[in-house]
Amino acid sequence: MVSKIILPKPRGFCAGVDRAIEAVEKTLELFGKPVYVRHEIVHNQHVVKDLEKKGAVFVEELKDVPKGCVVVFSAHGVAPQVKKEAEQLGLKAIDATCPLVTKVHLEAIRFHRDGYKIILIGHKGHQEVIGTMGEAPMVLVESVEDVEKLNLKKFDKAVYLTQTTLSVDETKDIIKTLRKKFPQIEEPPKEDICYATTNRQEAVKQLAKKADLILVVGAFNSSNSNRMVEVAKACGVPAFLVPDKSHIKKEWFDVDVLGLTSGASAPETLVNQIVEYVKELYPKVKVEEADYVKEEMFFPLPRELRN
Repeated sequence: MVSKIILPKPRGFCAGVDRAIEAVEKTLELFGKPVYVRHEIVHNQHVVKDLEKKGAVFVEELKDVPKGCVVVFSAHGVAPQVKKEAEQLGLKAIDATCPLVTKVHLEAIRFHRDGYKIILIGHKGHQEVIGTMGEAPMVLVESVEDVEKLNLKKFDKAVYLTQTTLSVDETKDIIKTLRKKFPQIEEPPKEDICYATTNRQEAVKQLAKKADLILVVGAFNSSNSNRMVEVAKACGVPAFLVPDKSHIKKEWFDVDVLGLTSGASAPETLVNQIVEYVKELYPKVKVEEADYVKEEMFFPLPRELRN
């Protein structure tokens, strides 16, 4: 029976997600309905459905956007070819790419220009990885085994870049293997894994010291949410990813302390709904907030929307 729920901070929306959602809302305000969005603005169906009610139309391909309409690019970023296609189709594009993803894109462009072999650590098929790999020739590695198969010449200039939503722990062995196999390899001038991903994982590690079970609220296709579950399990605490309260199983609650957090693209309303659900089951349950990492990051809206 659950006697306590611990809600760690930080959790939920990061600055990049806040910016992307606000970008769609501001675009609707300025240009009217409909506003088209290429791909999910962030990986969360609850966010997508809320924006659809306000007049956003989500598409996977730009050919599905009528000529002359406004299209918003998601927080995950897009390849240059997508921007070029939007221009060719006569679309007005608003780029809501997270600035931290843009940073990785710019690194890829610069290192390619300077003659480096680029190795990208990431998950194949993820929208962010697809966008980054569109910027320059590079090789994707997902595991230590992938690194072992790489073949670089001894004197090739090489650098590794990283998908922003990975776990610091999961990339550690890959980076260690890259450095061992290619001693000349360079790292990005500043850590690519985003502050929000790192902070939420650190909060989970602290939470794991007190909780008997950890629930992470987030979409099944959310990379950062999945990594938080992995971090909890690596700390020896049972953990589950739940998109919302409908995915919870009552038999999980044969525990004393429940840790409840959320990924960077999950609205706080979903966390609150789960808290209320647990309170209905256990009216005497106590709810405790725990501040683990201070977060004060803010990203301004895309230039086209600032005025």
